Amino acid sequence: MILITKEIQQAFEKQGYTGNKKPEDIRIVCKLFNPVGAQTWYLYEQEDEDIYMAFVNLGEPMFAECGRVSLNELKSLRLPLGLGIERDRHFGSHTLKEVMDTVKSGGHV
Repeated sequence: MILITKEIQQAFEKQGYTGNKKPEDIRIVCKLFNPVGAQTWYLYEQEDEDIYMAFVNLGEPMFAECGRVSLNELKSLRLPLGLGIERDRHFGSHTLKEVMDTVKSGGHV
């Protein structure tokens, strides 16, 4: 599966730098997830070819946080059954604040 399509790449370019924006003004561009685990990455800014800013839930919502993630590292993960990290092709439009509030309260986006 292609994790970052041309359309997603354009959405990152359109969003640009988010460091001076409030969470309610930042759009989640794409959602990546572990199909056999609880890990989820909500990407909202591209720093370079490999590094993205994301709201990351590694399985414990109370400890979910924003940080940098390497797309190459995610692509290199080999999961059980020969699977890899996938993109949620049905993920709707959400702000960073909406995702943070939902995940921190134990919900799913």
